Amino acid sequence: MDYGKFRYEEAQKLKESRKKTTHVTVKEVKFRPKIGKGDFDTKVRHMRDFLEDGHKVKVTLQFRGREVAHPELGAKILDAALEQLGSIAKVETQARLEGRNMTMVLSPDKKPVKKSSDRDEPQESARVVENVVQPEEILEETSEVQE
Repeated sequence: MDYGKFRYEEAQKLKESRKKTTHVTVKEVKFRPKIGKGDFDTKVRHMRDFLEDGHKVKVTLQFRGREVAHPELGAKILDAALEQLGSIAKVETQARLEGRNMTMVLSPDKKPVKKSSDRDEPQESARVVENVVQPEEILEETSEVQE
């Protein structure tokens, strides 16, 4: 075996091993202590999407002014977010106060699952089309009722 062929095969092995690695990124979601219900739900939904994709999520709660005197309000918001996420998230780093920010890191509890909903939808829509009433049938029914 010549050296060129050996180098080529080694490069192919490295390339193949790089394909199998997963890059874990950390996504950050920022909250405030006086966040509204709708905004809270939206941010939790984004966190759920990130976790389902296999990313870690850094939850940051920013205090401004006198809000920093009440860290229990921040802890309550972080606990509510964790409760809404349920079993898909596990706490990697507990919530702790760092200056004016309270941070917590969540990681996905299981491996990311490929979304197969794209393949399922055409089958469901085909079922729906079967149950649609045709316009001719409606006309026949109305004419029978009038007679």
